[in-house]
Amino acid sequence: MHESGIQKTSKKGKGNIMKKAAILVSTCLVFAGAIANLNIKPAQAAVGTNVVISEVYGGGGNSGSSYKNDYIELYNPTNSSVSLSGWSIQYASSTGTFNSITNLSGSIGAHQYYLIKQASGGGGTVDLPTANATDTINLSATSGKVALAKVTTSVSGSTDSNVIDFVGYGSANNSETSPVGTLSATTSAERKDNNGGTVQGQGNGWDTNNNANDLVITSSLAPQNSSSPAEPATQTGVDDDNMGLGNPSGATAVTTNSNNYLMTKPQYTLSYNNSKHEPNWVSWHLGSSDIGSTPRQDDFRADTTLPSGWYQVTATEFSGSGFDRGHMTPSGDRTSSVANNSATFLMTNMLPQAPNNNQITWENLEEYSRKLVSAGNELYIISGGYGSGGTGSNGYKTTVGNGVVVPAKVWKVIVVLPKGTNDISRVSTSTRVIAVMLPNDQTASSQPWGNYRVSVDSIESLTGYNFLSSISTSIQGSIEANVDNGPTS
Repeated sequence: MHESGIQKTSKKGKGNIMKKAAILVSTCLVFAGAIANLNIKPAQAAVGTNVVISEVYGGGGNSGSSYKNDYIELYNPTNSSVSLSGWSIQYASSTGTFNSITNLSGSIGAHQYYLIKQASGGGGTVDLPTANATDTINLSATSGKVALAKVTTSVSGSTDSNVIDFVGYGSANNSETSPVGTLSATTSAERKDNNGGTVQGQGNGWDTNNNANDLVITSSLAPQNSSSPAEPATQTGVDDDNMGLGNPSGATAVTTNSNNYLMTKPQYTLSYNNSKHEPNWVSWHLGSSDIGSTPRQDDFRADTTLPSGWYQVTATEFSGSGFDRGHMTPSGDRTSSVANNSATFLMTNMLPQAPNNNQITWENLEEYSRKLVSAGNELYIISGGYGSGGTGSNGYKTTVGNGVVVPAKVWKVIVVLPKGTNDISRVSTSTRVIAVMLPNDQTASSQPWGNYRVSVDSIESLTGYNFLSSISTSIQGSIEANVDNGPTS
């Protein structure tokens, strides 16, 4: 939009679940214990809302152990990256105080792991995967206490206000409700998956604040770090999900995948390219509930949720370049609350766009999209840029600011559905799909947006992306080959 002037073995498989909407934590807190006793799979309501301690192993290097070192593993069950700056892992013996502290740094991505390597007993044959943090704390192989804290000073126990998560094991005198059982040189305490079970690939985020119910003792040790696949793998095809049409580039929330890095926000999902300092694509769902009366916030800012060490594009970086900070998910598509509108002004949602493109032709298409929603439809939208080099009000440029690539073209794909449920199953060969490809230059306003309509297939051919992958291939083949000829106003 224009700027208005500007088991582990129980964690190794890849699941396919995308969490959405609110989490019924309070209900689950009341009933989780009873459900577990009935041996019924609990509802997903108790998946954690903060980073959790996902595994504790204190037998590293001991007689009979395979791994050479003790370790503590963290898991982020949320949809956003979390900074660990100023946080710590703290250990105490079963009856002791917390005077063994490991300071943490960096961040933990959405649905990702963070591995903390500790002391070795001198034995073992297997090295840990590359640790995200390293220290020499000697954990007990049988009983102890571990706290994840948002401070680097000693905490008092599980009820300390600075404690994010807490695990007591064996004969620990402090825990969340009750400690998990006694460990050994060959077993760890591992948190249950996001559904309260031990299914492969479904994360380790179950958290009802009862260690005895939330963790299990396992001999299947497979510690994971930030380079391990995010879990669960993103599921597409979910009603109203921002990436419900599919993941066009197979983006993952793994920091080594820095040019196709998946970022999941409540307002939109994107693939970020750290080399180009911009999104490859941004995907979002637009329905009537997304449109309200919240005014435009205009709080352009760096996205601090990018992985530690990555360059963060600043709010003023396009200034004087002749290119707008062009929204992919428009401000006008997120006016239901201040928070939702503000999220569209993160620079990870921006491409450098020629003003006549962004403020006129592109904006007109955005307004038409919202008109379709007002008429009783819901939309699934994906947009992005292609190539390098565009012409703004100050001439041709290939980059602006600190190396932000200026795309040669900008594109958008819009799937239009009458408002309803079971969205993906309702997509048919007669579903309207609007795809456009606009030149990123000042001539873009010489024609209305309807004149830039192309087939989805043609955008795929240029970008190499696979759009609409949630839809059956037979329907895809039909609707991706067509060029929309419907109304434009």
